Amino acid sequence: MAETGLVDGIPPSSIATSMAANGDPTGSRKWLAQHGITYGLIYTGEALGNVSGGTRRGNLYQGKLEAFTAIDFEKLAGWQGLSFFGNAFQIHRTSGMRGDHFGSLITISNIEAVPSTRLSELWLEQKFFDDRFGLRVGQLAADTEFFISDTSKMFLSSDWPTITGANLPSGGPAYPLATPGARLRFDPDKNWSALLALFNGDPGEQGTINRTGTNFRINDPPLLMGEVQYRYNQGKDARGLAGGMRLGAWQHFGKFDDQRFGTDGLSLAHPLSNGIAHRFQGSSGIYGVLDQQIYRPEGGGPDSGVGIFSRISGSPSDRSLVNFFLDSGIVFSGMIPARPDDKFGASFIYANISNRARGLDHDMIAYSGIEQPVRNYEMTIELSYQAQIKPGWTLQPNFQYVIHPGGHISDPSTPERSIKNGAIFGLRTTIAY
Repeated sequence: MAETGLVDGIPPSSIATSMAANGDPTGSRKWLAQHGITYGLIYTGEALGNVSGGTRRGNLYQGKLEAFTAIDFEKLAGWQGLSFFGNAFQIHRTSGMRGDHFGSLITISNIEAVPSTRLSELWLEQKFFDDRFGLRVGQLAADTEFFISDTSKMFLSSDWPTITGANLPSGGPAYPLATPGARLRFDPDKNWSALLALFNGDPGEQGTINRTGTNFRINDPPLLMGEVQYRYNQGKDARGLAGGMRLGAWQHFGKFDDQRFGTDGLSLAHPLSNGIAHRFQGSSGIYGVLDQQIYRPEGGGPDSGVGIFSRISGSPSDRSLVNFFLDSGIVFSGMIPARPDDKFGASFIYANISNRARGLDHDMIAYSGIEQPVRNYEMTIELSYQAQIKPGWTLQPNFQYVIHPGGHISDPSTPERSIKNGAIFGLRTTIAY
């Protein structure tokens, strides 16, 4: 989304600040901003290569261009509290390190998606009662506000969590998918926020049903999400360690397949099974998020120094492929005197395969007599360094190690063996205008 703190329509971290006339030789960007209209472009490109493990070795390049625009209707037309936001992606050359090379459940690159040009979010928001309440209506993505860690954003694997991506229809309303919905936000003071959102519960598969992001589905069973946020010591002049906590939950009102048993009560692996999974009405989950600064240099802001983060979540085992999720990490910001805008850090992500799905694997072995891997968990470890070349332009070398790809699934070339753990090296560049 667009950054706050714009000056003459230019975000503070924009390559435009390093260009002649701030990249606005005609003054049109400044004029539009004065009338409430701002816009921007963000390009992210990366080269990735897996040097060991997975289903095959190889290198790839992939990229995403995001264009966004925002309108402040108070400046444009005198309508207090009304704003508009829209963004679109041009996703290209995403050959699929996650799917084609590893079969992973956990994100390897958070820009990877089916190549397409697609609309993402498109909404209006009205704020009222001194901006304490905000009602947003339109095409929304849940991962812009819910279940996110601010500290983790530098990592390539930081994304909509695996537990929602693996369990919700079409992965849920998260990059690159958005869906019609409404969100109500209440900010009683600068420290507390409460959010409640209702989304159409299935945004549609990104490669088929919803390739352009314009199908605007409204007839699917809904997804309800709620979150309470608490923040402290966020001011630039605050002396204490900054931090934030989020507690949230979701409820989907659709139907979900049993991960092991059919409508006849038999295991789906049983030779006499009718092959029709028992269906449950609805599914749900709870989660918590922690961002905590553990070292704040003198005069530093809330995102300086050393920060840690963690997200934890659980869902019912009987109707969920992933029933437990945990990620955590540490980020060092501005710790090298000669490179005050650089960041580096380490993180891990763990996704546990539910007992019910694991039981189905045991049944398959018992009834077929053929040995195969039993799914248990997937974990990814990431090391990353983000170097600022100029404001708005970063280069980011990256290393990831994938353990038990796909949750310890069979290798297609040798089904009796699991896909091998693998190492990935990468380099990302991001340019914001």
